[in-house]
Amino acid sequence: MLGLCLFGTLRAEVPLLLDGHSRTGIPLEPHIAYYHDVGGAQTLIDAERIQREGRFAPLPGGNAAFGFQPGAYWFHVRLLNRNRNEPRWLLVQQYALSDRIDVYTRQADGRLDHLSGGDSLPFSSRSIRYRHPNFWINLPADRPADLYVRVQSQSSMQVPLTLFTPTAFTEVSRDAQFGIGLYYGILLALFIYNLVLWLSLRDASYFWYLLHISAFGLVLLTLNGLGFEYLWPRNTWLADKSVPLSICLAQIGMQQFARTFLGLRERWRLGDRVGLGMIGFFVLLGVAATRLPYNVATPIASAAVFFSIAWIAVATLVVLRRGYKPAQLFLLAWSMFLLGTGMFTAIAFGLLPKVFITEYGVQIGSALEMLLLSVALGYRYASLRNENERIVHEAKTQLEHKVEQRTTELRSALAQLEDAHERLRESSQRDGLTGLHNRTHFRNVFQELLANSQQTGRPLSLLMIDLDHFKQINDRYGHLVGDECLCWAARTLGVVLQPHRALLARFGGEEFIVALPGLDLQAAACVAEDVRQHLRDQPCRSGEHAITITASIGVHAIQREADNDSESAIDSAIDPALQDADQALYLAKADGRDCVRTSAPEDRRR
Repeated sequence: MLGLCLFGTLRAEVPLLLDGHSRTGIPLEPHIAYYHDVGGAQTLIDAERIQREGRFAPLPGGNAAFGFQPGAYWFHVRLLNRNRNEPRWLLVQQYALSDRIDVYTRQADGRLDHLSGGDSLPFSSRSIRYRHPNFWINLPADRPADLYVRVQSQSSMQVPLTLFTPTAFTEVSRDAQFGIGLYYGILLALFIYNLVLWLSLRDASYFWYLLHISAFGLVLLTLNGLGFEYLWPRNTWLADKSVPLSICLAQIGMQQFARTFLGLRERWRLGDRVGLGMIGFFVLLGVAATRLPYNVATPIASAAVFFSIAWIAVATLVVLRRGYKPAQLFLLAWSMFLLGTGMFTAIAFGLLPKVFITEYGVQIGSALEMLLLSVALGYRYASLRNENERIVHEAKTQLEHKVEQRTTELRSALAQLEDAHERLRESSQRDGLTGLHNRTHFRNVFQELLANSQQTGRPLSLLMIDLDHFKQINDRYGHLVGDECLCWAARTLGVVLQPHRALLARFGGEEFIVALPGLDLQAAACVAEDVRQHLRDQPCRSGEHAITITASIGVHAIQREADNDSESAIDSAIDPALQDADQALYLAKADGRDCVRTSAPEDRRR
């Protein structure tokens, strides 16, 4: 014991030389000595006396993490600044949750400098606006100074102290802020992406995932000191209570998300009840945390995190064994999160040293967890969609009550049924043989074309087309070949009439009818002649047969009638227009077929 005291005294007397050449800061843990004031009542004079008596001890293993401890901790190091260009140094405690930090600098001439910080004081009390407590230290060149740091806190006693020159701090803080910004950028991107999915899909899993991301982001904002810096810089009460409150909120989101994602209500009723019990526990703990001391609420909340995550892992394994494949990614995600959170909590209790992987393990683990959970949500949605399609197929052949039992999983099936209904409605308006619209559809659409023509004054013409001697084709080659000829004629008509935005339909038997909006009688007759020639010039081939098909075509142009555009007048004008086109068709047949005739007076007199 005497040797240890002498060693501590020698360490305290040998100054730490500062040359100002470090670009990353100078960690003080290897050079610092500490003393635990269990009662928390000793002053600087007491600490200086104890230090002179050699009762300050070196940090165990160079680790300044002691876990949750009563009282106050004193730290001492003697400094000697060799750099005349850097008389001011920045001392940073790289842990954001300490309640009260007092920094004393005893200069060589006996003068004492004192600064205070921590989250029990307003954020503006800090030397610079930074997420970690920080203090400007005056260190005149070539003059030794004793640095005493007193830390008293209800949170975990973690006191990693680092000295920076202004330049070094600027570079280090820039890199740290970039890493933190990258992490929260990932969280923000995942939040927005899943918010869009939730708004479009209305899947409850996405809502609880958003709550989980938001709540855990709040936890890390608090632990990193960014919450105190940006959200509540003047509210010391919230700075003190934010850690247990945010932890409870995050665990509520995690448990509810796990229940929804894994479908525990359907797949494991007992596990669902346990999950609800944990949610109730964290709700009560969150309410109690507003009254309980920090050093009581935070250790309970931190320890409960282990049980919460472990329970989620157990529930995931049970559901996975029951054949729910999306639970594989879910389990991998929670393993990453459990590892990172476990290391972070172990630091809080002083079980692990504070190094990069343990300090930032929770950020790394949570980022991987949230990325994997986002992928798992997509995989789960795809699995549900495939399952829904299977259910739809079974529902068509099974009893109606099977459909009702799985209503919650049939949202995508409803969209498919609506699409099928639309296709059925469309098929009822088409000719089953040629695929063209039928007579009923033509009449409905032609009524709209006629109304538009009457209102705008644009011309509208009709073609009535009849395939010549079609009965002879059926009698000679058979009705199946006749059907092929009808389909071939329909395709040919469609190709020829496509540039004219024509309304084409099968009128009945071997007759077709065409409406040509925007074309007068002369232009419509030219189109009819083009149709006739295409039908004649390209024979229909059916097996070994090349069958020449001709057509007789009647053309009629509808004249606009003033003050006659009411719905009843338009409806009554349809049949006369069809009759005029039909009469022109009979003129073409009477003139020997394979020709075009119009309803113009000169054609009627012919």
